[in-house]
Amino acid sequence: MKLGYVRVSTKDQNTERQIKKMHELGIEGRYIFVDKQSGKDFNRPQYQAMRLVIRAGDLLYLDSLDRLGRDYDGIISEWKHITRDVNADIVVLENESLFDSRKFKMMGNIGKLLEDQFLSMLSYVAEQERKKTKQRQAEGIEVAQKKGVKFGRPKREITKEFIAVYEQWKEGVITAVQAMQKVGMKPNTFYRRISEYEKTIFGEKPC
Repeated sequence: MKLGYVRVSTKDQNTERQIKKMHELGIEGRYIFVDKQSGKDFNRPQYQAMRLVIRAGDLLYLDSLDRLGRDYDGIISEWKHITRDVNADIVVLENESLFDSRKFKMMGNIGKLLEDQFLSMLSYVAEQERKKTKQRQAEGIEVAQKKGVKFGRPKREITKEFIAVYEQWKEGVITAVQAMQKVGMKPNTFYRRISEYEKTIFGEKPC
């Protein structure tokens, strides 16, 4: 049986693209499990539901490895649970040539070793990207504070929340429209605040 797992980080992010891919693979809607929640851990309702449903011989599709999660150790543990304890298989569509557990199983013990190495490498990269985003947010707040930005003042609206959303937008995690919705700003205000923030961070004075 084919199953699909879809995840986005927040409730207002769109899952349509991932779900469409699952349908194109012939996966029935009832076997597509969708969470709108952070990947920091695996306590997600639909992920846990999928975990209860999946059986030996099943095939689980993920759009990308970080849809499974963003915790280095957790990704490896869950992958091994599904592919080795349950004896199901996983295909990561973004890296299908590398991450198709069926190919590794065909290689026997050497396949397990290669699978562990590739999995460790990619999950580590995913976790480091998450850490870098958090670090940039913290550094942005610190620099802005040193330059006199008063967080939480309605007039400026450059809040800690705004910086976090700004980083998500810059990373391509969310669209500009989604970012505006998160901070409750109209386009002109949103882009003006971006200009003010970037000029503050990069040492330029707003015009």
